Amino acid sequence: MEWLMAKISLRTMSVPERRKFRGVITMGVLGIFALVVFALLPDKSQPVTYGFILGKEWVLLEKWVVDSKSGALLFAVLSVVTALVALGLFTMRKHSRVISLVFGSTFLMSFLCWAAAGKFIPLTGLLQGGLLLSVPLIFGAMAGVLSERSGVINIAIEGQLLAGAFASGVIASLLNNNWWGLLFAPIAGALISLLLAIFAIRYGIDQVVLGFVLNVLVIGLTSFLYKKLLIPYQSEWNSATAFAPIEIPLLSQIPVIGPIFFAQSIIVYLMYIFVTIIHIALFKSRWGLRTRAVGEHPTAAESVGINVNAIRFKNVILAGAIAGLGGAFFTLGAVGSFSKEMTAGKGFIALAALIFGRWSPMGAVAAALIFGFADNLQGLLTIIGTPIPSEFMLMAPYIATIIAVSGFIGKVRAPAADGIPYKRGGGSH
Repeated sequence: MEWLMAKISLRTMSVPERRKFRGVITMGVLGIFALVVFALLPDKSQPVTYGFILGKEWVLLEKWVVDSKSGALLFAVLSVVTALVALGLFTMRKHSRVISLVFGSTFLMSFLCWAAAGKFIPLTGLLQGGLLLSVPLIFGAMAGVLSERSGVINIAIEGQLLAGAFASGVIASLLNNNWWGLLFAPIAGALISLLLAIFAIRYGIDQVVLGFVLNVLVIGLTSFLYKKLLIPYQSEWNSATAFAPIEIPLLSQIPVIGPIFFAQSIIVYLMYIFVTIIHIALFKSRWGLRTRAVGEHPTAAESVGINVNAIRFKNVILAGAIAGLGGAFFTLGAVGSFSKEMTAGKGFIALAALIFGRWSPMGAVAAALIFGFADNLQGLLTIIGTPIPSEFMLMAPYIATIIAVSGFIGKVRAPAADGIPYKRGGGSH
């Protein structure tokens, strides 16, 4: 015991070790909570049915029926055991993301066994819906990565998403061609970013205030045009249809994974491509090295011949284009037509995913997937009925967002020059 206490002494821990230790403690607390609340307190048990077939994929397991109390107990115990394993790894100065994934999965399953007692849970559909709700968040988070890694705070992601949604829906309706709508979506997002780049980089305007102003501008403009054009002339201006899913041969037939990842619209496949390119380019290319340099130490970057503001300007425009493409998902990837303020704050949740993911492309993707899944889960549980009041279920995605930005995950550090205007030859000011 003395050896264990010496290993986990807070006084001797570095900041990263303290953050990891808080994560281990959180796992333990949540595991015990699941054991008590989900497994031990309920006085009755009912069967829970999990469905695994969504379309025409190969059948590995059609459904799984489990006793709610026994299932909650099993997964809660596994959560506690996983937390103990995480503690053991911590004492050996090791850390595994697989452990965190296993804990999250077992805790979630324990919760579902309790919350969905006597109900049917289409598990594959739940995961697929979570991915779909994550798509605009991932595009928005990638826009944030490109912009903030080069030193420009991008609060205007909401406006860029909304502009892309509006442009894609209107152009696709007017030209009766979704591909033209998809082409104009990144252009609309890039135009919003052009305003951000001009005023933030060239004139040094406060980037946070500027971002909010641009969001209000886009919301007001699209709302005005929606009222004056899209409602009275809906058949001409707002009648696009969504892209049909494209099933990739063989891959779409894989049980569970196939319909989730490989039976999606073209926008989702573009998301896979852009995330891969951004991640590789940011850490493996000359452009990525320069981007990270101007975001961390622009003065040093300029000293080796890098045009700091030119890099920032290009990256901000590119970020807007990617966010605009993500906005097209709201129309061409989902319902087809545009509706007033249909992004509903997703740009701000994308910012939270960016922070939660520590300004890393893959970290931001993981965070966006968590938020998207939480959003879809609350919708499903509200429909089927659970012991949790519906008002609390509606709060779930936003609670996850607050947790992400409140420091619960530990102190996070943005790029050192993020949000600081740079004057060539004079340094940051």
